[in-house]
Amino acid sequence: MKSLRCVRLFVTPWTVACQAPPSVGFSSVNACVDVVLSGVKLLQALGLSPGNGKDHSELHSRNDLEEAFVHFMGKGAAAERFFSDKETFHDIAQVASEFPEAQHYVGGNAALIGQKFAANSDLKVLLCGPVGPKLHELLDDNVFVPPESLQEVDEFHLILEYQAGEEWDQLKAPHANRFIFSHDLSNGAMNMLEVFVSSLEEFQPDLVVLSGLHMMEGQSKEFQRKRLLEVVTSISDIPTGVPVHLELASMTNKELMSTIVHQQVFPAVTSLGLNEQELLFLSQSASGPHSSLSSWNGVPDVGVVSDILFWILKEHGKSESRASDLSRIHFHTLAYHILATVDGHWANQLAAVAAGARVAATQACATETIDTRRVSLKAPHEFMTSRLEAGSRVVLNPNEPVVEWHREGVSFHFTPVLVCKDPVRTVGLGDAISAEGLFYSEVHPHL
Repeated sequence: MKSLRCVRLFVTPWTVACQAPPSVGFSSVNACVDVVLSGVKLLQALGLSPGNGKDHSELHSRNDLEEAFVHFMGKGAAAERFFSDKETFHDIAQVASEFPEAQHYVGGNAALIGQKFAANSDLKVLLCGPVGPKLHELLDDNVFVPPESLQEVDEFHLILEYQAGEEWDQLKAPHANRFIFSHDLSNGAMNMLEVFVSSLEEFQPDLVVLSGLHMMEGQSKEFQRKRLLEVVTSISDIPTGVPVHLELASMTNKELMSTIVHQQVFPAVTSLGLNEQELLFLSQSASGPHSSLSSWNGVPDVGVVSDILFWILKEHGKSESRASDLSRIHFHTLAYHILATVDGHWANQLAAVAAGARVAATQACATETIDTRRVSLKAPHEFMTSRLEAGSRVVLNPNEPVVEWHREGVSFHFTPVLVCKDPVRTVGLGDAISAEGLFYSEVHPHL
């Protein structure tokens, strides 16, 4: 993937630069329109009041929506849920779309990553997802949509945002974040998978991004298993040497997550992107380390995160004795990022993880560069690199914010994030982080 290789020109704390690569093909699956607005204001407009928060694996009513939103806003945690009632969802979506402060953006993990790549004029992006008229209008000119992907109606996802310290009666958000819900059947059925596969030969991408597996939670178990097998078969048709990045998203179905991990999906991809909620849920679903932990308490413990990342790569990653391509995981949480890679397959990790941290601060604050007056440091000043083994104790050095350590053939690169105090927009941050990290990563030719 030499056309994606970046030359690190300089790296200072949270500052990275890269020599622009030549034109590169980039393919992705999963797309929608994000309707972004204040969660509290929308629920108030719907006549709802905050009660006792309660998580729901699937939303069936307005009351379920209110309870789930209260549950996650109280934790300041991101979440995404499927809304099963089509008519009720469309009624809520209409109110949201017509809300004076509502904004419409490109949505879908893969589309957001593709849009981020397309901002570089030298890169060309192929997007295979359900693209309606509004989404088509929002996409960058460098994003090519095959005719088979165009449809008459957009798939809308509602993004209910809240700010740090925002109050709703007795409820108060500890962090800025968002709650996402949709009744998205096209992405849920991965209807564009065949279009995507048939387009690869002509487009000849240097990188493939796959997402939307979480959208299958609204489907039957039989459908999920059948579609995942087809996903693996499709990935196997991608030419050898073309990295495949899988971006995970919020899920509640442990059986589906376990199937994704064990039914050859993980071994079929080269790289993973995920946040703290997805990482813990993955470990709980597949009986990984620290799976007895019910939820994170504040900033996720670095040693615990490191243990789970190490387990994923050791149990499902690339090795001499295992037929797997997985060799890279980009983990991101509000306060810090970790890039874990199997030794010998990736380079430029320092620049990649630093670039991800930088874009997290600039995009959240909607600034070109980091404004030190608008950011704060929430990462631990010292931490253990493992909670299962005799890990080392790390004390952060502000002059060298990227910390590196190694564990049985796996390299870890950690960097704190300068967190925006008054974020303009939180949705899509994880996708921007993953895109930026991929842009700066170098994959070795023998991968």
